[in-house]
Amino acid sequence: MLSEPRSFIYTYAFHKEEESLCMLEMRSFFGKDSETGVIESMINIDPSRSPFIRERIDVIIEGADINDIIAKVKELQLEGATFKVIFVKDAGDEKWAFADRRRIEREVGLAVPGQPELDQPDLLFGFLKVNGRWVFGLYHSSEAIWLHHQQKPHSYSTALSTRVARAVANIAVPNPAGVKAIDPCCGIGTVVVEALSMGIGIVGSDNNPLILAGTRENIAHFGYETEIKYMDLRDVTGEYNVAIIDMPYNLCSVITAEEQLEMLERTRKFAEKLVIVTIEPIDPVIVEAGFEIVDRGVVRKGNFIREVIVCRRNS
Repeated sequence: MLSEPRSFIYTYAFHKEEESLCMLEMRSFFGKDSETGVIESMINIDPSRSPFIRERIDVIIEGADINDIIAKVKELQLEGATFKVIFVKDAGDEKWAFADRRRIEREVGLAVPGQPELDQPDLLFGFLKVNGRWVFGLYHSSEAIWLHHQQKPHSYSTALSTRVARAVANIAVPNPAGVKAIDPCCGIGTVVVEALSMGIGIVGSDNNPLILAGTRENIAHFGYETEIKYMDLRDVTGEYNVAIIDMPYNLCSVITAEEQLEMLERTRKFAEKLVIVTIEPIDPVIVEAGFEIVDRGVVRKGNFIREVIVCRRNS
């Protein structure tokens, strides 16, 4: 029987152009960020939720040095389960040569009481040195689910990438339990698909009837279900915990500052929290519409910059 985790350690990887977006997602999940690529928290997040998380270690053993870890893993009770042990690569306080990692990996693995299995172990353990001490625990690798969603039946040239859309959905809804979300300008459904794949309760709508059949087909293609309505944002009713709006900007849907204000004023009536994706400065409009800006990040692709702004409704 393994003990309950003392904490969770996540390792991150991101391109320089996505660093700001990654940090915003970290703060949304954990209330803090880390420039080291490693973050420790008491919050348990499925690593496959994030396009930036590489792995999670559920810490069950800590030690001042590797000999402490070796001594303590001898007391593990695996109840007949097979196992494999890995030294988490290029994470933590120090960098290690390949030969040294393999040597320490063998030493730790030999100390675990049980049957090792390299190909399909029942339990996968990871260990590393982080925050001034060694840690050991169950290891969970991330799966790039967002990558599979690139193969959808219908695409939109100006839509967010599935990677960015997944981060935006996480920023909007870091904890899906009991949350009602809406994407009232859902377009081809990129954000909706990512949100649904993470168990977020989200509905969508759009005022362009020509694309909605494709939106619904995209969602059904991956086995998800939700309500997608032909509706202008100004006609949305009900109450939602959060709305996600990728502001229109292409030649077919460019809108004025006055129309932006009208959109956000209407959104304020049905959403407590708002996450806006925009390519142009919009802060004065957000404030005038009755929202407070609480956090922000940017994602770059060459000279093209999108800003992701987290807002809350003023009381």
